[in-house]
Amino acid sequence: MSKGPGLFSDIGKKAKDLLTKDYISDQKLSVSTYSYSGVALTSTAVKKGGLSTGDVAAQYKYKNTLFDVKVDTESNVSTTLTVTDIVPSTKTIASLKYPDYSSGKVEIHYFHQHATLTTAVGLKQSPAVDLSVTLGTPTFALGAEAGYETASGTLTKYTAGISVTKPESSASIILGDKGDTIKASYVHHLDQLKRSAAVAEITRRFSTNENTFTVGGSYAVDALTIVKMRLNNHGSLGTLLQHEVIPKSVLTISSEFDTKALDKTPRFGVALALKP
Repeated sequence: MSKGPGLFSDIGKKAKDLLTKDYISDQKLSVSTYSYSGVALTSTAVKKGGLSTGDVAAQYKYKNTLFDVKVDTESNVSTTLTVTDIVPSTKTIASLKYPDYSSGKVEIHYFHQHATLTTAVGLKQSPAVDLSVTLGTPTFALGAEAGYETASGTLTKYTAGISVTKPESSASIILGDKGDTIKASYVHHLDQLKRSAAVAEITRRFSTNENTFTVGGSYAVDALTIVKMRLNNHGSLGTLLQHEVIPKSVLTISSEFDTKALDKTPRFGVALALKP
């Protein structure tokens, strides 16, 4: 596929991942195995409060086709079929969930040297339609997305964004929630491998005149260990430790504190992902 500006969902993604990815408040264990036929199996168990859930997922790839299926403890079956280059520079994704067939949808991504276009259509009689377009280059991109509900004839969302990406940093501004919020973020990488970084994000909600300012980052202690932290102006402090206990298997320990109410019980989460 052509090297272009990326998807609209990539705008601001680096900052979002640094501030939210892998922060957890429950206990999670996942074990992955691979068969000789090329099928990857992953079993996941999650305990949150007094409730335990789990699922089993299988993934199989053949040439330009990827097939995923997941079954959870409530007997919901989710399937996803991804095919690359049915038409050159495209990716087609079809998803279906049993027994809720109405949640199924088909997505088509088109990649061009200076533009990307995505469309998603629900698989029901009066489907929801999502459309996004991004223009630019890998260094500079601007785009917009919109959602339309055909049953009611209304726009469910419209968002616009712009991003600037350099080897050592990236910045973005996103106008979302139908124009009610504006979010600006900046990420600066501290090493060439981009394993250590600092991030700042500010969000303004116009309807409530509320501002949220968050700073954070990640630091590679060594080749096997990463620590992350985030703090916002409301006093929420999150910390995270990730350590590769054996090759490809990662232990994650996360916590979140309210620094303005230290008498409250902090939240802790632990996750262990075992891979062969």
